[in-house]
Amino acid sequence: MNEAAIGETLAAMLADLIRIPSPYPPGESVAISAYAADRLRRAGYRTQVLAEAPGVDNVVASLGTGAPHLVFNAHSDTVGVGDRALWATDPYEAVRRDGRIHGLGAGNCKGSMAVQLWLAEEIARRGGPTRGTITFTFVADEENLGPHGMAFLRRAGHVRPDALILGAQTENQMIVAERGVLWARVVTSGRAAHAGNPAAGDNAILRLLRLAGALETVLAPRLAERRDGAMQSTINIGLVSGGSNANVVPARAEMTIDRRLLPAEKVEDAFAELQQILGTVGEPAGSWTLEQLTGTNGFRAAADGPGVTALAGAIQARTGSPAALLNATGVSDGRYFADDGIEIVNFGPGSGADGHAANESVPLDQMVDSAAILVDAVRRFVGLNK
Repeated sequence: MNEAAIGETLAAMLADLIRIPSPYPPGESVAISAYAADRLRRAGYRTQVLAEAPGVDNVVASLGTGAPHLVFNAHSDTVGVGDRALWATDPYEAVRRDGRIHGLGAGNCKGSMAVQLWLAEEIARRGGPTRGTITFTFVADEENLGPHGMAFLRRAGHVRPDALILGAQTENQMIVAERGVLWARVVTSGRAAHAGNPAAGDNAILRLLRLAGALETVLAPRLAERRDGAMQSTINIGLVSGGSNANVVPARAEMTIDRRLLPAEKVEDAFAELQQILGTVGEPAGSWTLEQLTGTNGFRAAADGPGVTALAGAIQARTGSPAALLNATGVSDGRYFADDGIEIVNFGPGSGADGHAANESVPLDQMVDSAAILVDAVRRFVGLNK
């Protein structure tokens, strides 16, 4: 491969993607999905643009037939620009500087999307896989943690992988294990009264504080003991609201909880644990409720699985060093497949520190390395003719 030419092709693709706005909000992905779908159709892929919500388009493109089924994924949506004054360049123009490409989404996740588009075209140029099926998916609704992107594709049966490689800022190393996530809401009710006579009321905020206190004193110490390597079981109260005015005893309050689970923990058990602990506080029946907002289990790909083995071998062949296994702070769209018994790996160029920030960028040399590694991984997993 002429790596200088590959670098220029990748840079041009990424520039195209950066020029197509796809921020959440609003999360509209029609134009960027059309761009990807057009390239994939012209390369010879069986290509669909699928949506269950207006404006939230997702691309699914396949080559080959049968098993094994190797699926690639990158999300096409980005966060918003934020404070425009913090950007040294136009967020929607790719700028090359000191070996890096700057622009909104350059790292998260359009750098990986460009690499995967290049990979799709390279696989087609070589005649496709010698066995099995390769599918590329480019989805929206990821930055929203929403249901209309990869979650929809799985739920509707549009993708059924044996191995799933998701674009991520891993500096071309691997994330093979990821924590689950549970979001839950606690709502407390009371009785309004004049603040001049608070005893006449029942303060919903104080009730909420008592419940939150139980999570801090009972659950938090338990979770501090739950570890799996570098992964930690955690809880965070991220949103609190209540009351209507300072001179009114509040009749309603609520908090939203983020609970991160080790791969061995299950969402239903974590929710039951919350319910049990809150139930020991002694608040009157009917004065509080606990509601699950969303939840997905964590996952761990087997270290000796064919997909992990293929990618790890390709990384070592390219870098001369064994592949490193990184710890994931956040969650990926792989979580929707956590209970499917498949291999799930996050891999791609760039560092997580460079995403979701003004002047976001990705190193071009890492994109070239990523492209070479993925071609080799595909060859190892499903074979290539050339």
